[in-house]
Amino acid sequence: MKLSNEQIERYSRQIILKEVGGKGQEKLLNSKVLVIGAGGLGSPALLYLAAAGVGTLGVVDEDMVDLSNLQRQIIHFSTDVGKEKVLSAKEKIENINPDVKVITYNKRVNAGNIRDIIGEYDFIIDGTDNFPAKFLINDACFFENKPYSHGGILRFQGQTMTFLPGSTCYRCIFNSPPPKGAVPSCSEAGIIGSMAGLLGTIQASEAIKYLLLKGELLTNKLLFIDLLNLEFRVINLKKNKNCPLCGENREIFE
Repeated sequence: MKLSNEQIERYSRQIILKEVGGKGQEKLLNSKVLVIGAGGLGSPALLYLAAAGVGTLGVVDEDMVDLSNLQRQIIHFSTDVGKEKVLSAKEKIENINPDVKVITYNKRVNAGNIRDIIGEYDFIIDGTDNFPAKFLINDACFFENKPYSHGGILRFQGQTMTFLPGSTCYRCIFNSPPPKGAVPSCSEAGIIGSMAGLLGTIQASEAIKYLLLKGELLTNKLLFIDLLNLEFRVINLKKNKNCPLCGENREIFE
């Protein structure tokens, strides 16, 4: 597609970057990113992907906007309380950038539907807040050969990594979900809203870099952030030959 004069003006600060240019902007407009979870991580990711001109955004979430969400889920406003999160997110995205096509999935991903949902997208962002969903997304992206960004936050801390087909997967590091109750949820332990904003923005950046084929991704690396002590640490990872999903003696086949 050829950029219109309005699009050239809208994306001008991006287009002048040598890593983007007109061709890169056209590539973004022709790309599709799926964000699973329109909450703390998904909110900033969706806003920045929309502003950057990613042409199609998928939003998956079955929840309604709650008053307690507003402290960190910045895509939702006070007037959205009680509204479906996917519809609230869609409205904001379309207000930011009418170039973007928004596809909503007002449902929870599960083993029966996730492969069909992610199949149409170029990059997946995990913005979920529970371990079963994170393992499900990892496994589905492995089977569908889809790149994705993992993100997790709690209190003042966060972590993120990017999976590409053939790289270290989430199960290489964390074999299986922890026992129920072993790790507190955000509602139990709390979360500083800016941590969600920072990590979700990094996830959006990883998606944009992947789509443009520019820069270095967080593949085979785990970025750990502690905002309370202002600590950023990159931990180098290796594929685990004993990984039940992608190791030498696989145990997971579906």
